[in-house]
Amino acid sequence: MLVYAGLVPHSPLLLPTIGKENHEKLAKTVEAVSKLSERLYMTRPDTMVVISSHATQHKTAFSINLNDSFKTDFTEFGDLSTSSTFQPDKDLVSEIRRLGRETDMPITLDSNPTLDFGTSVPLEMLATNLPNLQIIPISYSALSTKEHVAFGGLLKEIILATNKRVAVIASGDLSHCHLSDAPGGFHPDSKTFDDEIARAVRELSQSTLLSIKEDVRLSAKACVYEQLLILFGILEHHQLRPEILSYEAPFGVGYLAAQFHV
Repeated sequence: MLVYAGLVPHSPLLLPTIGKENHEKLAKTVEAVSKLSERLYMTRPDTMVVISSHATQHKTAFSINLNDSFKTDFTEFGDLSTSSTFQPDKDLVSEIRRLGRETDMPITLDSNPTLDFGTSVPLEMLATNLPNLQIIPISYSALSTKEHVAFGGLLKEIILATNKRVAVIASGDLSHCHLSDAPGGFHPDSKTFDDEIARAVRELSQSTLLSIKEDVRLSAKACVYEQLLILFGILEHHQLRPEILSYEAPFGVGYLAAQFHV
């Protein structure tokens, strides 16, 4: 059963061991993620599905990272001390693969014990107080938008059929082009993209998400769109109340934190 769903940014700057002097500039997001963590803890999930944009990707298949155990690692960001270990939910992964074969949904397995930062940052912010939590790290593909929603629908079937309490987190940042010195430089479509993403989340509107023009998406240089397509596929036909907890872009990258009350 689905017990929790959320959207969180995945900037390593959100971790105090990395952000340090920049942490105050991210105060709204840090506070919002803290609220998400409290809410998540209350739902007592057995398993967390994390959809990331920085894990291994394949053009023609969705990817699940399956390993005997996982660890977070932030050495590439100069943090040598922060690391946590998580276990996979092999049973649910097996069910996802089974249904994928039955429905001709292209799903492949990768095996990497070190989690990408798009998966690691949300886990460190949300899940370190859930010692028995199992995880399913997922990555999107280069397939069509409708196929991403359909993959989310497949995951929904698995989640609805299990007695396990499942949380789903879409991990991603919005436009990277709000300022001239932002990672993607400046582009005027940044505001349009972020506004439309916020509206889609606020209204839990799949049609709004799908109607964002491709040239706007490309100009915004975001890393959140495909994760939301999958998430919205999972959430389709659920009775949910969306809540945006924060939005800010202090470094030219849009950070949106939201949860969907089940």
